[in-house]
Amino acid sequence: MLTKITFLLRLVVSIILLQSLFFKFSGHPEAVHIFTTLGLEPWGRLTLGGVELIIGIALLVPKTKISALFASVGLMFGAIASHLFTPLGIVVEWNGKSDNGQLFILAIIGLFFSFISILLYCKIKKLSLIKLVTKELFKKDL
Repeated sequence: MLTKITFLLRLVVSIILLQSLFFKFSGHPEAVHIFTTLGLEPWGRLTLGGVELIIGIALLVPKTKISALFASVGLMFGAIASHLFTPLGIVVEWNGKSDNGQLFILAIIGLFFSFISILLYCKIKKLSLIKLVTKELFKKDL
């Protein structure tokens, strides 16, 4: 049962990451505004899109799912920090339009679901978080 729950959580995070790729890769005005505000347009937008593509796929591959979950936690922390600690703000406004905080909310959902999945894997594998990191990320036997 827990395995099915973790799959569903990973699937949601993967969808969140993959659905944003159209906007990043097509140069949608909202994405261009975000990365211009962050001083990272266009290379930051395209690079981050590539990273999100890799993580979004890796979340669905059994062999890479744990590493991808840790990567998605880092990615979502970065997204949340960009909204909170830069002029971008929680509600992104561009060309008289607004996302009404949707991107910020999706980042929080992605962070929460990724972290919950990691904790559930700890429970499934009967490992502490530190032991899971050591075993899965550093590939060291315990």
